[in-house]
Amino acid sequence: MIEAEGLSKRYGDTLAVDNLTFSVAPGKITGFLGPNGAGKTTTMRLILGLDRPTAGRVTIDGKPFEQTDQPMRRVGALLDAKAVHGGRSAYNHLLCLAQSNNLPRRRVDEVVALVGLAEVARKRSKGFSLGMGQRLGIAAALLGDPQILMFDEPVNGLDPEGILWIRNLMKALAAEGRTVFVSSHLMSEMENTADHLLVIGRGKLIADCTVEEFIAANSQQTVRVRTPQPDLLAKLVTAAGAGVREGGDGSIVVTGLDPGQVGDLAYDNQVRLHELAPVHASLEQAFMELTAASVQFHAGVPEQPALAGGVA
Repeated sequence: MIEAEGLSKRYGDTLAVDNLTFSVAPGKITGFLGPNGAGKTTTMRLILGLDRPTAGRVTIDGKPFEQTDQPMRRVGALLDAKAVHGGRSAYNHLLCLAQSNNLPRRRVDEVVALVGLAEVARKRSKGFSLGMGQRLGIAAALLGDPQILMFDEPVNGLDPEGILWIRNLMKALAAEGRTVFVSSHLMSEMENTADHLLVIGRGKLIADCTVEEFIAANSQQTVRVRTPQPDLLAKLVTAAGAGVREGGDGSIVVTGLDPGQVGDLAYDNQVRLHELAPVHASLEQAFMELTAASVQFHAGVPEQPALAGGVA
C-alpha cells in the first residue's frame, strides 16, 4: 500500500504538491488524474524517493521507499520510457538491471516475452519506436515481479492492440492482489481501466472516489427524448425548471430531470414519445467539469484565415 500524509513539494515560488493525503490500496487499479502541471509526476517522484518532500511524508508498506529492502522486488515503476542507454540492446538493458538487483537472468527472458519484444530484444534501443520504448519500460517495471506497480502514461505511443494489452495486464496484476497506480491523460482509457480515482488540481487533492461516484458527482442528469411534438415538450420541461437543447439527430436533450419525470410530464400532457433514454456522462465530461478551475495552461483557438477568393 502507498500512503501519503500532508505531502507537499515546493520548487522556489511554485508549490507543485500541496498537502496531499491519500492511500493507494492493493487489489485495484487506482487512476491518478489531473490537468497538465497539476503535480502528478512530482507526486510519483516523491513516492519513489527521487525528490524529497518539503513537508509531510509518503510510505510504501509503512516505510519510505529508500528504506525498502530489494526495491525492484517491492516496486516497479515506469516514469520515463526514454531513460535507457540507447547504445544497449533491450536485452542487455534489462540484464543490467537484473544483475544489479540480484534478479535471475531467466526473469529477463520472461518479461521480454511478456511485453512482446522477443524479436527485437537484441537490437539497440535507440532505434525503437515510441511504442517499443514504452514496452521496454514496462518490462523493466515488471522485472522484479513487484507487488506495487506505478505507471506514468503507460499507453503513450502504443497502438490499439498495445493499449488493450496493457489494460488487460494491469487488470490481471490488480486481480492478483497487487497495487496498481497509473497516471494518464486518456480519460476514455481510465474509464475502461480504473477502479478508483485520485484527482488533483494545482497540487491539491480534489477527488478520491470510485469512477462511478466521480461521474455521478460531477455531471448533470441528462435525458434524450424523441417525440413528434418537440416544441410542446420543450415548453413543459422548461416550465418544470429543466434545461433543453436540440440533440442534433431529431431528438431533444433534457437536463435537470430524470427519465421518469420527463415521462410523467409527457403522459400528463398527452405528448407521444418515441424514445426516452438516460444519457450517461463520460469520465472525460465529469473530469472537465471538476477541473475547469484548476487548468494551468489555457490554449486559445486561432482565428481561421479567409479562404482564397472569399470574404476577408
